Amino acid sequence: MGFGSELSKLLQAKNIVVAPGVLDALSARIAAQAGFDCLYMSGYVNSAVMLGRPDFGLLTLPEMSARLRMLVEAAQKPIIADADTGYGNPVNVRRTVAEYIHAGAAAIQLEDQTFPKRCGHMEGKQIIPAEQMVQKVIAAGDTISELGSDMLIVARTDARALQGLDEAIRRGRMYAEAGADIIFIEAPVSRQELEVVAQSFEVPLLVNLIEGAKTPILSLEELQELGFAIVIYPISALYVVSQTLTDFYQDLKRDGTSAAWFDKMIDFARFNAFIGLGGMRALEARYKAEGS
Repeated sequence: MGFGSELSKLLQAKNIVVAPGVLDALSARIAAQAGFDCLYMSGYVNSAVMLGRPDFGLLTLPEMSARLRMLVEAAQKPIIADADTGYGNPVNVRRTVAEYIHAGAAAIQLEDQTFPKRCGHMEGKQIIPAEQMVQKVIAAGDTISELGSDMLIVARTDARALQGLDEAIRRGRMYAEAGADIIFIEAPVSRQELEVVAQSFEVPLLVNLIEGAKTPILSLEELQELGFAIVIYPISALYVVSQTLTDFYQDLKRDGTSAAWFDKMIDFARFNAFIGLGGMRALEARYKAEGS
């Protein structure tokens, strides 16, 4: 059973799936150890962490698929993986899907923006005709079937900001009919809009919560009651880490020492144990490994 099947079982359980965004292999391991059953890989986060740049479609398929492989290996949990626009037309989408399958994604997220894309909560987005996105979803489904994979398809529409909620719902229904397993209506702006979205579909729905952005932050109980199947917090960890590092570096520059932060750190021994130093030592002993 692959990670796609694991995600399908989580969805069938009817309890809303909480998928936090992860920054890298280390944060993926930490999130998995914290008990999350599903994680999320964000293009916004990867652009910030890998390039120090905004989510403007700057990353490429090889960079994203390589990052995904590292996250899957570290976490050993289902990962919903952002693939932006699929990096081209439906033919390009086929290769993107194949690469994400080989990297171990539980689900691939494709969106109907033009390329280069923008973060879904930023201004300046443009969208392709719905019929073109339908062909991308069909191409993704064909590739998954041909490769015998259990990976799921998350189809996202950014139409709400440009053409209104009714058009976003119309597109979401088209993408579901084309074979998308999960529908993602990006950036509803009120609880009422979230209610309308939740009442408009029978397929599992994903909701995206970003602190300080367009969609209101509802409680897990409220989202469950509305009927959403998955809630992602794609950027929360990035914002927490960014603020923490800002504070730490400022204090270190001012004081010339990290002493004020000792009680906020994991210590040397605990960190080495967490990242598996003991297992590596055991392998060295098993193979009598020496430097070469």
